[in-house]
Amino acid sequence: MLFSSVSALESGRFRRVYLLSTLVTDIVRLSRTVNAQNTSAEPTPDLQLEIAHLLLIDVVGYSKRLVNEQIEVLQELNQIVRSTECFRAAEASDKLIRVPTGDGMALLFFRSPEEPVRCALEISRALKGHSQFQLRMGVHSGPVNRVTDVNDKTNIAGSGINMAQRVLDCGDAGHILLSAHIAEDLVHYRHWQPYLHDVGECEVKHGQRLHLFNLYKDNLGNRQVPEKLKVQKRRRQEAAWSRPFGAPGWPKVALTVALLVLAIALVTSSLMFFPTGSAEVPIREKSVAVLPFENFSDEKENAYFADGIQDEILTDLSKVADLKVISRTSVMQYKNAVNRNLREIAQQLGVAHVLEGSVQRTGNRVRVTAQLIDARTDTHLWAERYDRDLADVFAIQSEIAKTIADQLQAKISPSEKAAIEKAPTTDLVAYDLYLRAEALFADTSDPIHAREKLPQAAQLLDEAVARDPRFLLAWCLLSRVHGVAYFRGHDHTQARLDQANAAVETALRLQPDAGEAHLALADYYYNGFRDYERARSELVIAKRTLPNNADVFRYAGFIDRRQGRWDEATRNIERALELDPRNFFILQQLALTYQSQRRYADEARTFDRALTIVPADPSTRILRALVASDWRADIKPFQTMLATLVAENPRVAPDVDPPLYALCERTAAAANRTLTNYPREGVAKNGVNYPYAYWQGAVARWLGDSAKARAAFTAARREVEQIVEQQPDFAAALSLLGMIDAGLERKEEALREGRRACELLPISKDAIDGADIAINLAQIYAWTGEKDLAIEQIAAVERRPNTLSYGLLKLHPYWDPLRGDPGFEKIVASLAPK
Repeated sequence: MLFSSVSALESGRFRRVYLLSTLVTDIVRLSRTVNAQNTSAEPTPDLQLEIAHLLLIDVVGYSKRLVNEQIEVLQELNQIVRSTECFRAAEASDKLIRVPTGDGMALLFFRSPEEPVRCALEISRALKGHSQFQLRMGVHSGPVNRVTDVNDKTNIAGSGINMAQRVLDCGDAGHILLSAHIAEDLVHYRHWQPYLHDVGECEVKHGQRLHLFNLYKDNLGNRQVPEKLKVQKRRRQEAAWSRPFGAPGWPKVALTVALLVLAIALVTSSLMFFPTGSAEVPIREKSVAVLPFENFSDEKENAYFADGIQDEILTDLSKVADLKVISRTSVMQYKNAVNRNLREIAQQLGVAHVLEGSVQRTGNRVRVTAQLIDARTDTHLWAERYDRDLADVFAIQSEIAKTIADQLQAKISPSEKAAIEKAPTTDLVAYDLYLRAEALFADTSDPIHAREKLPQAAQLLDEAVARDPRFLLAWCLLSRVHGVAYFRGHDHTQARLDQANAAVETALRLQPDAGEAHLALADYYYNGFRDYERARSELVIAKRTLPNNADVFRYAGFIDRRQGRWDEATRNIERALELDPRNFFILQQLALTYQSQRRYADEARTFDRALTIVPADPSTRILRALVASDWRADIKPFQTMLATLVAENPRVAPDVDPPLYALCERTAAAANRTLTNYPREGVAKNGVNYPYAYWQGAVARWLGDSAKARAAFTAARREVEQIVEQQPDFAAALSLLGMIDAGLERKEEALREGRRACELLPISKDAIDGADIAINLAQIYAWTGEKDLAIEQIAAVERRPNTLSYGLLKLHPYWDPLRGDPGFEKIVASLAPK
């Protein structure tokens, strides 16, 4: 999953400005010290500043131990630290400073911000076998300078170590806390993103606020929010609770006059500071975002319980047609932020009101607090606290949802009221399993990682429905998980499709009129059969009870896109974004919708918007760079961004080096590089897995190594032929087999397979996959020497939206057999940017 609340991180520009200002402060301070002792203004080498990556370690409860115990603990800690790989590597390269701190130590690394974090995890892992003492650790990057202490030994001074100490002081036993400055460096790496959790700001010495992140993974670290931050949060909540909801002491006339004066001032200021031609989109009065509830429970496993309460309130409110309710994906990005700027959040989400609260579960009791705020004025409209038995938790959620609807003066129909009052399940364990599966399913847009997460989600849902066979939402999600696994080619078998059908049929038997069941059925027709008309009919039914469900509009847009109704597709996807404005996946899909229509400026703008939500996402950064390749046949931005991403984290290479564009570089080095990066198990496209051997053959063919190409294509054919034998009408597999046979010079078979694929899935039936298969047929024609047919096929494809861009035709080796032909060159010239 992507980094939690990445949008809360400061931008790189802010970090550089902060770091520069810190350096300047230290330099000024040090220069004053030097000039006080020496009238010369020349700096001395002893006071040279350098950037260190600091790990501070503190033994919890050290001062309460006997002196003998203190000595034993420090000796054992020294052995643990010295045995870590990070410590030994840094020490061997002479890039490590270690300083004792009385009840712990400070380690200063100088090569990479990863070093102190990896070292902290190694220490935490080693402590698993040592229950005699506990540590807390703090990590920060900042300026330091080496000084000589009274014992003529190296010591450290500077704001870097001071700040690291304050980070450490915010933690409890087991915590590994990171400053936002070092977290910003790690967020660029996929292997760190899932383990960094934004816990917001902590007030430290001199009233300064530190933005902190909690690192935990694989039972290492401490998942709980530090107690210091919890206390500060509670104090702020208590202050908010004590704030009056009105102004009863004011005479009505005085209040009216004051409001009138305020209104005039606001109008005047708006005329002064805002151009009259740039009015913002109006925000609906009856609009609300349900922010993630704080988890004040002691048990770590209750985090999903708190999420579930918030999610169910959101789901209940979204069933009210008279309200605009922001979807879960967007609001979950504000989880764990201690300091929430509600006005800013509301503006980002396009709502007038926000609901926030907290959950505390103790044994069989639960306490839920909630407060509704008009974010435009920071006015608290309503607040309540519920202390109930755990069995009443769903009743609490329904009460809150109905109260919020009343506060916003929304009209609620009898059917909407009944839907709100209906509990999703009576089994809290089953509900927890469902929430975990929902989180996994939400993070499956990446085809490489979806292969792992979809089966995990299915297993959790199987357990949920086994505990509660009447759990409608779990059956619906289970059907969608199976359907996506089938559609994307992770398991394109009839057995998988039958599982999707069985789950959705169960849901419909349980509640025939449920919008969630009809949405799942629309998903089944879409993914399983490309039956877009029946899917659209089911969406119409689903929309009646799910008026605020972004998925309804998203799927409507996807169906429009598949049917070649590109304008309608764009409008529906944009409507989905209104309900889910910070949904990263929807933004990516909107950008790709623009790409097929050659609306490259809109595509670039949409990717830029996505990157404001997850600035470090490697896939989106590389897709943004590829816009120039498609638009202008300029491959340099792709090359530059690829080099940057791989330098930041070599492990992302398989995600950001697509062979289709790597071959546009037209160098042997790029071809070999993309083969090195391509996953050995292949990657699914159009629902069929493209084997590694296919790309081996394509590269060898372009490089002129016919023997190697034949061997590779032969290996690829064995794999794809098995799929076609089992599913002879699988158009995407037939098309791929045709390309492989073209590479093997099996011309008649290649032409027959490529044409048959186009008959099975024409563009008129599927404007996306059908267009891709039509492009494949053009490639088959080109590789088998049928130049005229290839050019004719390309011309037919280019009359509709598709992904065969100017850049690909201009640069890709696939089309080398056609270069120089006037008909081909005319098509390429017609697509060139004007």
